[in-house]
Amino acid sequence: MQNLSHDIEMHILELMGADDEAFIELRRKELAEAFGCVPSQINYVLRSRFSPEHGYLIESRRGGKGYIRIIRINYETPEEKIDHIEDIIGNSISIREAQRVLEMLQSKELITARERLLIEIALREVNDKGSKTFELNKEAQGKMQADMMKRLLSGLMRAGETR
Repeated sequence: MQNLSHDIEMHILELMGADDEAFIELRRKELAEAFGCVPSQINYVLRSRFSPEHGYLIESRRGGKGYIRIIRINYETPEEKIDHIEDIIGNSISIREAQRVLEMLQSKELITARERLLIEIALREVNDKGSKTFELNKEAQGKMQADMMKRLLSGLMRAGETR
């Protein structure tokens, strides 16, 4: 099943990359038939690999003339990029969720491996100090981690525009 999901993802990315399109429209049923799977497998790929965290928006319409529109999120300004990242992080984030976001940002080449490592170290420090020194509960730690992550990434995004 993992290979099938990967194949579907690669097919969609090829369609988008062929003309560097900002969006594509597909039919769930036709895509499922082409890959010999059920439509729910297409839904899984869309949810797991074409989410806002991965830089995409999905619009869909069901029915006879239904479609799936996959839209690549493009940022016109550094502020739009920062706003999107802050929306993904939210008001609270766990270490595991933070690592997933950082992996995605690195894969999109929005941050380097070194920047990712430095942010992970800073977040672990916040986590350790919060639980051991200040005896904060998980909710308060998550809020501190989200705030730290937003500040660090915001600074990196702004600095990246001057490189």
